[in-house]
Amino acid sequence: MVIPKEVKSVVEKLKKSGFEAYIVGGCVRDFLISVEPKDWDITTNAKPGEIQKIFPKSFYENKFLTVTVKTNSKKEKLQEIEITTYRLETKYTDKRHPDEISFAKTLQDDLARRDFTINAIALEPQKTKNKIIDLYSGQEDLKNRIIRTVGNPEERFSEDALRMMRAVRFATTLGFKIEEKTANAIKKNAAQLEAISKERIRDEFLKIVMSERADEGIELLRELGLLKFIVPELEEGYKISQNKHHIYDCWQHSVFSLKYAAQKRFNQNVKLAALFHDIGKPRVKRGEGLDATFYNHEIVGAKITKEILERLKFSKKDIEKIVKLVRYHLFYYNAGEVKDSSVRRLVRNVGPESMEELLQVRMADRIGSGVPKAEPYKLRHLKYVVDKVSQDPISAQMLKTNGNEIMKLLDIKPGPKIGQILDILLGEVLTDPKKNKKELLKKEVEKLGKLSDNELEKLSDSAKKEREKIETKKDEMTKQKYWVT
Repeated sequence: MVIPKEVKSVVEKLKKSGFEAYIVGGCVRDFLISVEPKDWDITTNAKPGEIQKIFPKSFYENKFLTVTVKTNSKKEKLQEIEITTYRLETKYTDKRHPDEISFAKTLQDDLARRDFTINAIALEPQKTKNKIIDLYSGQEDLKNRIIRTVGNPEERFSEDALRMMRAVRFATTLGFKIEEKTANAIKKNAAQLEAISKERIRDEFLKIVMSERADEGIELLRELGLLKFIVPELEEGYKISQNKHHIYDCWQHSVFSLKYAAQKRFNQNVKLAALFHDIGKPRVKRGEGLDATFYNHEIVGAKITKEILERLKFSKKDIEKIVKLVRYHLFYYNAGEVKDSSVRRLVRNVGPESMEELLQVRMADRIGSGVPKAEPYKLRHLKYVVDKVSQDPISAQMLKTNGNEIMKLLDIKPGPKIGQILDILLGEVLTDPKKNKKELLKKEVEKLGKLSDNELEKLSDSAKKEREKIETKKDEMTKQKYWVT
């Protein structure tokens, strides 16, 4: 790992102007564990106005003492580098924002306000060996894979309650463990999460869901008592047993479904639908044991999912998609038993663009139920039927003419002759698509209009047989695509 020249250049310019400058925060943490940082942050004792004098290509539009410097880098994530003046933060009356932000005199003061030890390491680029300032044993915690607050955990969480979710997020994304005192402080102060805006909670929740170990993150949220202040509806399934179709309880099933979706790197909507798809089960459960029922849980679950997503301020577009995936995840399909018309109705309800996502949710549902195969033959067969019914049918509607135009051109009344001519024209266009032009078809209609009824019938029958061959070949190719017979 090397520090980008753009970052080094910013640090050097600050130092040449007589100021201190260090790389800080998550980028140092990632750099030290050989993970490429998503962005780079610098802290300095220079005031915002002084920073802007050194870097004319910059802007300062916030109250956090942060100046954004524009570089000429070709890499997008290096085109803007944030420089923040050493700062102090006073009381957090609302558990979200500091009542006041003021300048700090030293780097030590600045590092003392940070959340976790692994994020409170400063790095000063040097020609031979980079200098590391680690006042809180962050490197040791990185080595031991531990999440620990800087100083008293209860003080850190009372300053900004979202830090409790951030602890879970870092533990999940990095594969670390939360240190005991820090974990106990989270359990004790979990209710303070209610003071945090739903948008901030949503963003942290999504980062956990989108991580490779999403299932571990959701479980950790529950264990630490945070989940009940984020998605309490999900926790209703904890230790709620299911029936003969499942080997796991409702909670385990949801978490294992998410685990599969995370392993397959499915998109955000699929992961959330995998997590929420059975969220309605606890409320509709009737009976116990192998024959317990959960009638209409997909309908109730869709309603609950909508309420959750609206509460967490998701976009209307995402809400609509995820709710549909939950609502229709229980679709029934058996090859040869369910008609094409039923599949068309399912495609219409979910939307053609969301069918692949729905099938991915079903795969996650299957693995979360404890079955060995995510995509059995009947699911592949359904993919084939969905593909088939979604294709444009081979019909006279493809032609750049129609029956009314033919009747007008030949001055004839409705009858079998119109259909025969359309069949012949379609056959010719299928053989040579370039012929599907109004003028060319008009000339062909005039020629066909001069033929006898017997000649037209023979040509029409021949065209129909040729079309059947094309349709059969097209269907065989679609079957081969999904390995079905």
